[in-house]
Amino acid sequence: MFLCGVNYHKMTGFLGEYEINMDVKGRFMMPAGFRKQLPKDYGSQFVINRGTAQCLNLYTIQEWEKLTTKLTELNDFLPKVQLFKRLMLSGASVLDLDSAGRLLLPKSLQEYASLKKELVFSANINKVEIWDRANYYQHLQKHSHDLGQLSIDVFGDKFIDPFQ
Repeated sequence: MFLCGVNYHKMTGFLGEYEINMDVKGRFMMPAGFRKQLPKDYGSQFVINRGTAQCLNLYTIQEWEKLTTKLTELNDFLPKVQLFKRLMLSGASVLDLDSAGRLLLPKSLQEYASLKKELVFSANINKVEIWDRANYYQHLQKHSHDLGQLSIDVFGDKFIDPFQ
């Protein structure tokens, strides 16, 4: 993988946080720093859907296919599975990168995430979260003090700091 002029052979997933602007038509420019991280065979299509927070999730087609494969394995007779899939997939749309390197966000998804002009394009391993800039920084400020407890909740006492 190539990132910011450095070849990271063992790195997997996307990194970075980019402040971008959306025009009045709902288009934004794909950040160059992110485009450099895309696999060569990614194509020019992405899938976008509602995130679990007040944001949107942007996936490459390949990552979306992995996700939908997992979703098809769930038991559709369980009401929680039905609801999860309905919420996860409603409004999901295929986006095509235009010749200028822009993506057009569907109006309904812009409204869901309360997107205005200033956005944050935040890489999240296998996807990107797209946030309204003010909401993103407010969310980080509100939850950043929770990081220590979250690491315990997610990893338990088995978490090993890779930097030690």
